[in-house]
Amino acid sequence: MVTVEYLVNKLQLEPHPEGGYFKETYRADLKSDFNGFEGERNVSTGIYFLLEQLDFSAFHKIQSDEMWHFYDGDTMEVHMIFDDGTHKVVKLGRDLEKGELLQFVVPAGVWFGSRVAKGGDFSLVGCTVAPGFDFKDFEMPTAEVLLERFPKQKGIIEEMTRK
Repeated sequence: MVTVEYLVNKLQLEPHPEGGYFKETYRADLKSDFNGFEGERNVSTGIYFLLEQLDFSAFHKIQSDEMWHFYDGDTMEVHMIFDDGTHKVVKLGRDLEKGELLQFVVPAGVWFGSRVAKGGDFSLVGCTVAPGFDFKDFEMPTAEVLLERFPKQKGIIEEMTRK
């Protein structure tokens, strides 16, 4: 049976600032200047990302599209808050009959966080970012900042932000 400890060790995962564990697996050598970005960016990057049940990836946003790929474990919920205040949840997993997806793209500039669905133990996914991920393009606000902008989403914001 695959365990979190096994995956962390085998894939050489490290703690991620937004929650969970990760390992960068790809960073394109090719770089370019992209409109809306300060300086050059690698054209693409990829990571493994692992979450356990009592942990979450806190709401954050980046300036690039982020494609999620489901690999192993239990259903993962990706929560998004759009500029108009709409909250949407996408479920990544293998149960296609229940509407779960194997891949999904979070659009650039959307606030998002993720967690393992209730009853699950862990989720292992991959994330591909283009233009490539750079911490200069990463924002992870407090609950207060998000609540000021999206007061109708108080419940999910309080559940999925770091203190």
